[in-house]
Amino acid sequence: MKERTRILLIDDEDSGREALTLLIRNAGHFVRSAASGTEGQQILAREKFEIVITDLLLPDANGIDILKKVKEESPLTEVILITGHASAETAVRAMKEGAFDYITKPLNIDELKIIIAKAVEKHDLLSENVYLKKQLRDKFEFANMIGSSPAMQQVFALMKRIVKTDSTVLVAGESGTGKELVAKAIHFNGHRRDKPFIAVHSGAIPENLLESELFGYVKGAFTGAARDKIGKFEAANGGTIFLDEIGTMPLQLQTKLLRVLQEEEVERVGSTRPIKIDVRVIAASNLNLADEVKKGTFREDLYYRLNVIPLQLPPLRERVEDILPLAKHFLTKFCKEMHRSRMTLSKEAVESLESYPWPGNVRELENAMERVVALTEEDTITLHALPPNIREESLTRVTEKGVDLMKVIAEIERSMITDALALSDGVKARAAALLNLNRTTLVEKMRRLGMPLENQ
Repeated sequence: MKERTRILLIDDEDSGREALTLLIRNAGHFVRSAASGTEGQQILAREKFEIVITDLLLPDANGIDILKKVKEESPLTEVILITGHASAETAVRAMKEGAFDYITKPLNIDELKIIIAKAVEKHDLLSENVYLKKQLRDKFEFANMIGSSPAMQQVFALMKRIVKTDSTVLVAGESGTGKELVAKAIHFNGHRRDKPFIAVHSGAIPENLLESELFGYVKGAFTGAARDKIGKFEAANGGTIFLDEIGTMPLQLQTKLLRVLQEEEVERVGSTRPIKIDVRVIAASNLNLADEVKKGTFREDLYYRLNVIPLQLPPLRERVEDILPLAKHFLTKFCKEMHRSRMTLSKEAVESLESYPWPGNVRELENAMERVVALTEEDTITLHALPPNIREESLTRVTEKGVDLMKVIAEIERSMITDALALSDGVKARAAALLNLNRTTLVEKMRRLGMPLENQ
């Protein structure tokens, strides 16, 4: 339940102050009143308020000075000025100093109720916006990024230098390595953190729509363009645009993108009027753009314009020491989301995760941990609880650590028996037939492997 809005009323007229106090209280808000500017400022020094309503002319203070003081110390607090001596000059000054509104005496009670309600709404929206931005900044702080391997430490060191600049960045890496996460971390740790971050996934937008998505269009530019629409670049003005899968962008559109980057302006589809923009560009590709340039599928001049600061993300198989910390992080995340107790990985499960080549990189690991949390009843994750492709890959690969061949064979048998029993609804005779065994042999193998034998 939302807490009551806290309002401070400063008015030296006793009757007016008492009437307003009652009005505000009856509207469901908490109200504290002060009979002078000095008293009001003393209260403000001790307590926080969402709204301050103050008379413009007080015996010992000026409402504009109180307004300025409030905005300096609490920018989100809304201030409403009341006066019996209205002037256009004072009204303009009050609004320039950040007053929410300016109303004159005698007060219209219905009007005041509406103004207070709107001030409460604005304060709540701004507070929520600040809270969400803080959450984003906290989420993408470098300290929250996982990677103790030398390869990732080099990436983090470069990112910390990048955030101090506005230079264009080209993030390269295989699918699933976290290119968008890196782009967000660069944005939310830089000076543009309070401005928009707009992500565009070039490969996910149809070619005939990509230009209008990026640059916008004007009414009548094409069939269905019933109104003007801003593009992603305009939406990102002042902030960062993240162009993912840039290597899939059609050559014709690459030419237009190059012009945008060179001129720092866009033209909406159907318009010849340039619009100036101030946008930091971070591009990403899982393709080797230098190779694409040689093939003639990517413009060389655009490649050099994007590749001002190259940032290469290593695949997960090259940062084995990061696999276990990442797995634990994802387990904690999904256990919390699915409201279940903490889960741990068995020694065999850890060895399997660390020996798997992870073609889908961090994204594949995250998906694997989500599946494990969703489907495993026990709190300890055994080798058999891992997805079959990860389990089987680790069982059949010989690494520098060596393998226990008999243990591998036992796990393969266990996996195949489990699959056969699932296909046969637990009927052992049918499962044995699927494995080209007789039922007695199957039961003996299950007993040797320590598998449950109920319903024999």
